[in-house]
Amino acid sequence: MYSEKVMDHFQNPRNVGEIDGASGVGTVGNAKCGDIMRMYLDIDENHIIRDVKFKTFGCGAAVATSSMATELVKGKTIEEALKVTNKAVMEALDGLPPVKVHCSLLAEEAIHAALWDYAEKNDIKIEGLEKPKSDIHEDEEEEEETY
Repeated sequence: MYSEKVMDHFQNPRNVGEIDGASGVGTVGNAKCGDIMRMYLDIDENHIIRDVKFKTFGCGAAVATSSMATELVKGKTIEEALKVTNKAVMEALDGLPPVKVHCSLLAEEAIHAALWDYAEKNDIKIEGLEKPKSDIHEDEEEEEETY
């Protein structure tokens, strides 16, 4: 069963689309379920995320977590955006069913992938940011079994 917030973000997703000339673009996927998420960031000279958009191919939970993740990073600094975890996304949505936790992991990794792209384009290092995975289910199977 999905929360009202999940249903709202699925039926009325925020920040859908692309940003031409984005400062950073990150694409992540989960081969196991087929979800693909692309996040676009427009970052200003003060390292503030001025705008963020997403395009997601996947289930309702994938769309909802993408939408919420964009809301959580918009207007934030790079450092603040880096601290947005899958748990923060799930909490903001009032929870997800255990079988949909991987969607929140995708949202977190999409943010990181877009920040990584930004750092690469600008030849900077973002403290605490690691190279993103291309396929998110690499570590996830063990996590799902613990629920």
